Amino acid sequence: MNPAGATPLRRAVFISDVHLGSRHCHAAELADFLSTLRCARLYLVGDIVDLWWMAQRRAMWGAAQNRVVEALHALRRAGTEIVYIPGNHDRPIRKFCGLALPAMRIRRRAIHVTADGRRLLVTHGDEFDAATHFGNLQEKFGDWLYY
Repeated sequence: MNPAGATPLRRAVFISDVHLGSRHCHAAELADFLSTLRCARLYLVGDIVDLWWMAQRRAMWGAAQNRVVEALHALRRAGTEIVYIPGNHDRPIRKFCGLALPAMRIRRRAIHVTADGRRLLVTHGDEFDAATHFGNLQEKFGDWLYY
């Protein structure tokens, strides 16, 4: 049972497209959410850290972004399994797919089994988008328009 006022334990939580390091990231809000979260498994589904933005030397990294990283470490120490599935903005992390690091597992995709036994494919959407999957001028133009 859940003691009064305690955050309930969730089986799985999915977070995507955070874009830590970009100007438009809501890191403080995410850090606040993560600091109250209790879950068995956390899926970080693509573009968690915006390496593309950072490569353009426009990174915004401060106390709020550090709080997100600290909150993720706290979740891991509390027993949460963390699965990181890189997207197009954190594509270089894909080189590490298959690794089981002390803090997380890095996968290209994962299968999540729901409480009622359904199997869900967990992957970042760029896997199915030719413009971002192969990285070209169209992708860079789209990013420019977005930001």
